[in-house]
Amino acid sequence: MGPARRRAALRLRGGGSPPLLGLLPGRFSIFPLFFLALLLGFASLLWLQLSCSGEGPVPGDGQSRGGPRQPCPPQAPLPPPLAVEEDEPSWGPHRLALLVPFRERFEELLTFVPYMHRFLSKKRIRHHIFILNQVDHFRFNRASLINVGFLESGNDTDYIAMHDVDLLPLNEQLDYSFPEAGPFHVASPELHPLYHYKTYVGGILLLTKQHYEMCNGMSNRFWGWGREDDEFYRRIKGAGLQVRRPSGITTGYETFQHLHDPAWRKRDQKRIAAQKQEQFKVDREGGLNNVRYRIESRTALNVAGAPCTVLNILLDCDTSETPWCTFG
Repeated sequence: MGPARRRAALRLRGGGSPPLLGLLPGRFSIFPLFFLALLLGFASLLWLQLSCSGEGPVPGDGQSRGGPRQPCPPQAPLPPPLAVEEDEPSWGPHRLALLVPFRERFEELLTFVPYMHRFLSKKRIRHHIFILNQVDHFRFNRASLINVGFLESGNDTDYIAMHDVDLLPLNEQLDYSFPEAGPFHVASPELHPLYHYKTYVGGILLLTKQHYEMCNGMSNRFWGWGREDDEFYRRIKGAGLQVRRPSGITTGYETFQHLHDPAWRKRDQKRIAAQKQEQFKVDREGGLNNVRYRIESRTALNVAGAPCTVLNILLDCDTSETPWCTFG
């Protein structure tokens, strides 16, 4: 039973007011009244759930039974549905692999996939969304998942977006086009709602596949939350590349919606053994060349009309090199 139902049940257990009970027959039992109220409460919750969609009104469902479904706040506004015709010349020659590191954040995923599909389609960006789902028993490794996504994204994409699942672009002027001149940091420090230091390159970062290979991808040594993007900034500079960022965006820290609720979902910020010292070092050997993994399954999904591919990924860890990959 969820928190709302428990609260409803607790209120019901308190019974009615004494004057109301005084009007009932002397031999009337309170238990049938209680169960009737409980049944009505469940029916109300069921109606609310069915009449409320996680993404607002569903495209093409404007005359569904009982009227249009009402949005469940808080949600980012969805761009209007579009007819996707990627074969049109106006879509351009390039194709984006949207790489989304993921583990057990399904409510965010259900919002993210249809939102980003519509957002990119409206901008006429050819794209393929890859959900990089870590299913092993090691700590979360965002960087290794991105390396795997890069290797598994196929030859029909020529650039990537390293994209957090909890960050939605709200400003349609944000550029997701082919970053030919160098890595393009969409979620720049001037626009990201949380992180504002000048070397920050997390959140949403676009690179050509050639440039990502020049960096040898990301380090596989970062288990748990954080620091992998700071190390990747040094790799970008070491490869002789210059990070570019958006200009002319006037929406400031309202440019993105951050879906993550820290009170509900705690991040794994433990620093175990030598991890405290290692997290500030540059990994000059590892990356694309030594990521260890196995694809458990590859599944094509359609989320509210938006296609994506879910890769269930089993990462491997050499505990002699990075003993902090386990939860022990």
